[in-house]
Amino acid sequence: MRVCGQKIRELREQRGYSLQDLAGRAKISVSYLSEIERGAKRPSLKTLEKLASALNLPRDQLVEAGAEEGLSLGAKIRLLREKRGYSLTDFADSMAISPSYLSEIERGNVSPALETLKKIARKLDVPLSSLLNKDASLGQKLRLAREEQGLTQSELARAAGVSAGLVGQIEQGKVQPSLKTLEKLGSVLGISPCYFIADDREIEEVLQQMSPDLRKLLLEPNVQSVLRLVCNCNEQELRFILNFIQLYKRCH
Repeated sequence: MRVCGQKIRELREQRGYSLQDLAGRAKISVSYLSEIERGAKRPSLKTLEKLASALNLPRDQLVEAGAEEGLSLGAKIRLLREKRGYSLTDFADSMAISPSYLSEIERGNVSPALETLKKIARKLDVPLSSLLNKDASLGQKLRLAREEQGLTQSELARAAGVSAGLVGQIEQGKVQPSLKTLEKLGSVLGISPCYFIADDREIEEVLQQMSPDLRKLLLEPNVQSVLRLVCNCNEQELRFILNFIQLYKRCH
């Protein structure tokens, strides 16, 4: 999270507060506040809330634009929820989940199911991808792909011929699976093992180069089905497809 220390200092001075005054109001040490203002320390969300309250400002005014990118999933949801003026209870009720469950998600104590994440993204009016870290771990990708197809860990493990315990450990990031295991899991899920190990930043760069119409087309179910088939092609089949596309473009 990128906190603008210089802005905190400017706001403090505009109000005529000394370092000691603001530190006292926020109930933090003077030395810690000084380090925040100099950019030497990154405050926690709790400390940021104290400073915002002491300055009588919304917390997001102390955070640089785009700061959500460095937050955990739960903290990101909380920040976006508060930016849009939703209380914890109202937001939870609108998605038919309990406030206590939403609180656990925001504090990072539980990992929400994919369907719950989709509901949250729709309510916040943001793409699902913006809630997830761009560099999602292999385990996160596996869990999302599994839940997308409505499979439990046991069902995926049984179909792939591995233990449910192994799937659970992979999803929690406790073990790194072999390529053979990834191939088995990918085969059941209908996706290439490359999905699990691809650099998300490179994929993002490719997507950014596409026109909006093309990106929209890639989200259509029929196109997604074709892409899954392509992912499972061998080298000879893929070269044939590429050659066909090049021939088609030359003729048109």
